[in-house]
Amino acid sequence: MAATPLWHAGEVQRATGGRAPPGRAAPDWTASGVSIDSRSLEGGDLFVALKGPNFDGHDYVTVARAAGAAAAVVHRLPEGLTDDAPLVLVEDTDIALEALGRAARERTDARICCITGSVGKTGTKEALATALAAVGSTAASRGNLNNRWGVPLSLARMPRRVAFGVFELGMNNPGELTPLACLSRPHVAIITTVTDAHLEFFASVEAIADAKAEIFAGMGADGVAVLHRESPFYDRLAAAAAACGVGRIVGFGADPAAEARLVEHRPGADGDLVRANLFGHEITYRLGLAGRHWAINSLAALAAVDAMGGDTARAAGALAKLRPLKGRGERHRIALENGSFELIDESYNASPAAMRAAFAVLAGREPGGRRIAILGDMLELGAEAEALHAALAPDLEQAGIDLAFTAGPNMGALHAALPAAMRGGHAADADALTPVVLASLRAGDVVLVKGSLGSRMAPVVDAVLAVGRRAPRRAANGH
Repeated sequence: MAATPLWHAGEVQRATGGRAPPGRAAPDWTASGVSIDSRSLEGGDLFVALKGPNFDGHDYVTVARAAGAAAAVVHRLPEGLTDDAPLVLVEDTDIALEALGRAARERTDARICCITGSVGKTGTKEALATALAAVGSTAASRGNLNNRWGVPLSLARMPRRVAFGVFELGMNNPGELTPLACLSRPHVAIITTVTDAHLEFFASVEAIADAKAEIFAGMGADGVAVLHRESPFYDRLAAAAAACGVGRIVGFGADPAAEARLVEHRPGADGDLVRANLFGHEITYRLGLAGRHWAINSLAALAAVDAMGGDTARAAGALAKLRPLKGRGERHRIALENGSFELIDESYNASPAAMRAAFAVLAGREPGGRRIAILGDMLELGAEAEALHAALAPDLEQAGIDLAFTAGPNMGALHAALPAAMRGGHAADADALTPVVLASLRAGDVVLVKGSLGSRMAPVVDAVLAVGRRAPRRAANGH
């Protein structure tokens, strides 16, 4: 049986108020997906030509058509197309994408969960999507599509008939979450935690909490807010949810008052073991991710499964399938001529809370040699940036880290705060630090690489991975 099309031409026109260009017929077409990037477009996608400050999707409509786009939504006529090219002409493609997302949300009967928080959004979204997929058909945001373009795009990609939808909502400034929440209208909202990430754009961490609470704007009396019970902002967030009319508040974490409560977390070679109490019932499951913070966030996911009417036991069983994402805890075993070492890639993002969680994971590994942290600047921390970097020194010591290599001006404050024996080296940026790191690696080490995306720690990961590719391989007979 052929798959049901995601969008018909008439539906797109009605949703967006679009039409065929003047003097052209309105061809009938169907689309199996939606794309805003010609580089990742798949055959059959509807291409929406957005215009941003540094790009214009209209310049790539011909590329999209050549890649198999079913049609394109445009607000001006691109050059290089034939007169019969299927186009939907709108006033503004940004508004049209939002309209598509709204139409997709209105036509679905799916139970919707939206997730925000200072850290852990994408990982919790992946955990919940994996858990729900064991219960029923599930649509979820790809990657971290969580902004003013990513959220409507993710909604527009949601199939007509799906049981559950899981969407990540992100923000850097006050007021950004409200329109995304009102567009998504979640039945369940998870706030993973509130920390000093993005402090550059806020007067205080309390202001960050208030901005995260905007997620409740799209909810009503049948809504469920899932909040970190150990957060110092739990009461503030719960009050904000109640003020928006949210009917039920659920706490998760290790706090005795949490309805989804961590009882025991035990690291293991084949996955961490989690024992929890969910709404008065004990449950034990394997988690395919390492670290207590992942165990805590898995409880948020299971609390959401319960709130969405899913089977939590079946959902918990699926969490063993989880694997770390690239740049978010992915592990590599790298061969050397005389052995191997382990690399933990946390290069995608960083904040003080995320750094401490990564140090705890590194502390839990049992190296044959040393525990090494390679750290780049945490960005968007505002006036307190240097102090927040230096404050990580006791955490590194407590975690038993043998050497810390640091890159960037703010990480210079951490380097200065470390005991001399822990200072592996410091450089102005990641590129300058890389050769120092490579010269220091030995068999038996466990190596963590972490920093904000803008600190460019991903090339450090690539360079470390290349060490293994360059390493000589001994023949099976030893010669």
